[in-house]
Amino acid sequence: MMLPLYIERIRAGSVSPTAHPTVVTDVGAIAVLDGQHGLGQIAAHDGMDLAIRKAREFGLGVVVIRHAFHFGGAYGPARLAADQGLVGVAACNTRPLMPAPGGATRVVGNNPLAIAMPQRDAAPVILDMAMSEAAMGKIRLAAASGRDIPATWAADADGRPTTDPSVAIAGMLLPAAGPKGYGLALMIDLLTGGLAGGAVGSNVQGLFGDRAVPYDCSHFFLAIDPAVFGTQDELLAAVAQLSDEVHGSLTVEPGARALLPGEREEKHAQGCGDDVMVDETTLVALDALAASLAIAGVPR
Repeated sequence: MMLPLYIERIRAGSVSPTAHPTVVTDVGAIAVLDGQHGLGQIAAHDGMDLAIRKAREFGLGVVVIRHAFHFGGAYGPARLAADQGLVGVAACNTRPLMPAPGGATRVVGNNPLAIAMPQRDAAPVILDMAMSEAAMGKIRLAAASGRDIPATWAADADGRPTTDPSVAIAGMLLPAAGPKGYGLALMIDLLTGGLAGGAVGSNVQGLFGDRAVPYDCSHFFLAIDPAVFGTQDELLAAVAQLSDEVHGSLTVEPGARALLPGEREEKHAQGCGDDVMVDETTLVALDALAASLAIAGVPR
């Protein structure tokens, strides 16, 4: 869904397809990088890779990146650490999209946070969430498909809940759990842009705004090596215990099973095999983009 926007920004010059982050500060377990307005997935991989290497040496590694770009799902860099037996945390800030409780002005971004825990002989347990009731991407997808949205997802420009996705896009997202989601979003803004010396709040630009203006978000990556703490076996045992307790817990529906964070998505991915399920409107946009670049469209 985001690929057409990426190409538009590359063409407009606000995103570099070749840039890698450069080092601003590197002291012990901590590093600050400059993303050089490159592709966010590249910066996220480089940032978490450095955090992992530092964690191997110091027990933990913290890397923040300023002048960065959209990196997609926060679970990706977090899982990069968990797949190597480490705890991984990834976060990013965005332009303001949500009001404070009772407010009618966008003051905090829908800032994502992912935490990944390693498992023995199983996929990591991954919490990946933004701080709104629903992601803007889902609302844009609903608008493209002509579907209404739940009234708890977003508000109009005056702060009133709406079921119209087009009105929601021009209005505001609503934070999950009210003041709790709002408070977490504000703190993530400071953990990312604040620590990195990058943009926070209204200084982060609109992702779908002027394509020639850099997005200028910031990233935060934390890797923790339980082996250095001397608790690797204990952590894996704790994850296994909680997993068993969740899976063995009673459910409302007979025959149903309680799931761990991220487990539904992992099962879906495994069930798809080599196939990728894509919304029809997204396929149409990708085919049009491929045609404009004189490359093959999406195989069916």
